[in-house]
Amino acid sequence: MMRPVDTSFTKILSLTSDEALRRRFMVLDEPIKANMRFGLLLEVLDKVAEEAALNYVNRYHPDARVVTAAIDNIVVRHVTDMSRDVHFKARINHVGRSSLEVGIRVEQPGGPVRHIASCYFTMVARSGMGEGAVSVVLPGLDYEEDIEKERAAKALQRREDYKRQQALLKEPPSREEFEMLTDLHSAQDEPGFSGLLAGRLTADAWERMYPEQENVPKKIFGGYLIRRAYELASICCEQVAPNRPIPAAVNRINFFHPVRMGDKLHYTARVVYTNGSMICVEANIERISRDRTTKAMSNSCLFTFVNVDDELQHQPVPLVYPANYGEDARYLAAHRSCQDLRKHRQLI
Repeated sequence: MMRPVDTSFTKILSLTSDEALRRRFMVLDEPIKANMRFGLLLEVLDKVAEEAALNYVNRYHPDARVVTAAIDNIVVRHVTDMSRDVHFKARINHVGRSSLEVGIRVEQPGGPVRHIASCYFTMVARSGMGEGAVSVVLPGLDYEEDIEKERAAKALQRREDYKRQQALLKEPPSREEFEMLTDLHSAQDEPGFSGLLAGRLTADAWERMYPEQENVPKKIFGGYLIRRAYELASICCEQVAPNRPIPAAVNRINFFHPVRMGDKLHYTARVVYTNGSMICVEANIERISRDRTTKAMSNSCLFTFVNVDDELQHQPVPLVYPANYGEDARYLAAHRSCQDLRKHRQLI
């Protein structure tokens, strides 16, 4: 049996030596801080996770492929320095019956090493095409060292944490949360109210899928979809941020339905929550088949941004006011998510 260390895979973005690559990953062709295109970073992460998982799966099933099932929370620890290379260090933490968790550490070497983020992808091994595709059974890993056992246990814990978080979303508001929502609604009844209504802070886009976006046969690359969703979310975010919004976290992303060539996609983004310098934007991707007989949600994402000045110091943003039940539910879900992030991690 293989050990997790045997599944290690590294990809390097050579920003220091490849000028064309560095320019492609820039937000602006100017010497600004936090100049990395985060959407492209997400796209690379998904590809790295796929390659790491595929290297393992093809040892036992040479014709199998892997697809992304979910991406766990990603928290940005430090902004990327465009004058240094970026290393993506991937390793399989746990193998289930047909699924794998791939952990990826994003860092920049040097003195000191800069830890950009750590990410966890759940991949599923599949064989066959179309309706005949089936999941394949994978052999487990041999967890010899304590650190390997610990990482495997954390992978299982992340699954349980997600189930707990989903159950929490269905819980009614606490007294404190109810009073928070009541205050937001009461403010809208005041004479001369001029606050930002959540229902007006939206953006959308349409796109057709073509063979150039294909990854596995007849399916569109999930990393591309996430990048497009993030880019729309960042544009939508600018309706609220008086300075400059930069990414702080990505909540768990589930891949509900595969996107196929010829599908028409409707991307929607809406600002659902603000607090201090934080802005939460929900982005959804709906696929419509070419014959228009099938419509389904492909992905739902929640991106958290922080509003900063030129020196990356946090700056306040206006409150956002929900006005109906659906907006209340999204506001509350984002509020709980941000509370959880603050409790366990320090945002940039």
